[in-house]
Amino acid sequence: MSSPLRLGTRGSALAMAQSGHVAEALTAATGREVELVEVVTAGDRSAAPVHRLGVGVFVSALRDALTAGAIDLAVHSYKDLPTAGAAGLHIAAVPARQDPRDALVATGGRTLAELPPGAVVGTGALRRIAQLHALGLQLEVTPMRGNVDSRLRRVLGPDADLDAVVLARAGLARLGRTDVITETLDPMLMLPAPAQGALAVECRADDPDLVELLAVLDHAPSRAAVTAERALLATLEAGCSAPVAAYAVVAEGEPAGSSAGGDAGEEIYLRGAVISPDGTRDLRLSRTGTPADAAEIGKALAAELLELGADSILGHEGHTGPGTQQFGSTE
Repeated sequence: MSSPLRLGTRGSALAMAQSGHVAEALTAATGREVELVEVVTAGDRSAAPVHRLGVGVFVSALRDALTAGAIDLAVHSYKDLPTAGAAGLHIAAVPARQDPRDALVATGGRTLAELPPGAVVGTGALRRIAQLHALGLQLEVTPMRGNVDSRLRRVLGPDADLDAVVLARAGLARLGRTDVITETLDPMLMLPAPAQGALAVECRADDPDLVELLAVLDHAPSRAAVTAERALLATLEAGCSAPVAAYAVVAEGEPAGSSAGGDAGEEIYLRGAVISPDGTRDLRLSRTGTPADAAEIGKALAAELLELGADSILGHEGHTGPGTQQFGSTE
């Protein structure tokens, strides 16, 4: 019998839940046993705002453990990964993506439109803060950190001090907490972070047997969507505090309009946005093509955003160069 595969994961409830789902799926598909190994990251040890922690704070310890051979594979929230790849490591699978939209949890079961002017809304992402300001609802938006349960307590607990919080719907779904959602936010109002809701299963590139084994978990439409979104992010060279949003959908049923690559009848539709933190500048564009051209679609859309002046918005936030993105945990 082969020894169990050692799957490295952060220790938060959400990280353990999503890693557990991957472990179960892998065992079901291959018969190989998997054990979870908790790895503490720099992001877990700090209470500082995510955008001040630096690049890769939720992934570097996992990648170090992979490289050292302490674990065989790691599961990341894909949006935590810097856009530059890690030497010697390989993203072997992108499992089917959870709903990438953001979710509102508000007192009194209220929707975003039902919150009164001056209502206090908490969120950990500058992307969300910027888009909430851009809506012009006169909300008071406050930065926050912490795991899902600690954020929910600030709205639903006995010592609640907020009127609402905005979280990734995927995290609530993986924890079985969708019952607390008062509104799933339309991407037209709140465009998700690049790769939100997606997982990345990573292993060492020099382990071809494991690379092949993990490929059974790969979901091609999810990988194509994430590839497009992250190509946009990488081309923008956005720093960790720049509010950048992207959302790609792979749809079937209509010809993609190109015979080069991709399956007939498949099309990828990518939306991207760059928003100033105060919401006064909000650039949004979209582009379509075939899934096979996902990366090029992302690059082209980023180029169009830059032509419209996205670089001036990003410049205010600190232009840090490619491969240095860090948008914080799915939590």
